[in-house]
Amino acid sequence: MSVSQVSNQGDALSPENAVLVLIDHQVGMMSIIRDMTVQEATNNVIGLAKSAKTLGLPVVLTSNMEWGINGRIIPEVRRIFADQQVIGRAGLINAWRWPAFRNAVIQTGRRKVIMAGVTTSTALQFAALDMLRDGYEVHAVIDASGAESALARDVSVATLTHAGVKARTWFSVTAELLGDWQCDIDKGSPLVFGAVHDHLPAWGYLLDKAIDQIGSEV
Repeated sequence: MSVSQVSNQGDALSPENAVLVLIDHQVGMMSIIRDMTVQEATNNVIGLAKSAKTLGLPVVLTSNMEWGINGRIIPEVRRIFADQQVIGRAGLINAWRWPAFRNAVIQTGRRKVIMAGVTTSTALQFAALDMLRDGYEVHAVIDASGAESALARDVSVATLTHAGVKARTWFSVTAELLGDWQCDIDKGSPLVFGAVHDHLPAWGYLLDKAIDQIGSEV
């Protein structure tokens, strides 16, 4: 048995047992984020989305009242999942209570849910708590969500974790899904030189420096 096979055994997230859910990352909704900059939140959402795409996870997208001030799903996410249906809701805040959304998640057959939503205190929190009660293992990606204030984020994280939801970051989830960097290297490093390089600035800088150093030694 290889190291990579060992690393993805047990309860760890893997591309074979998890689904990514993105709730209401819409242009208008993103503009109300205040616990980080809108640019940071957008960067983190894209990093998570690209990672899921690279690793082959099933994805469920939903938006709420796109025809109003909420706007459409941010274009970067739509481009990543160009062939993916966006499940529209007509105002219902808790996506889990919208039958088409709930059925889409159920049909993936996955019980481990990686989810992010705008805002943390509503779109993310309400669905996460309901899914948890329905027996799902929920990983809430806080830095790919966004809140109307730092206080709203902190209160929401406390509520979620007290209930049993796992508070995560997009890079933490990505690393757990991969399990072994050698798996990425064996495929030509599409993750390291894709989502990680482009959306984790510190690591991207480190990778660029390493490449420059290797080039200077040749």
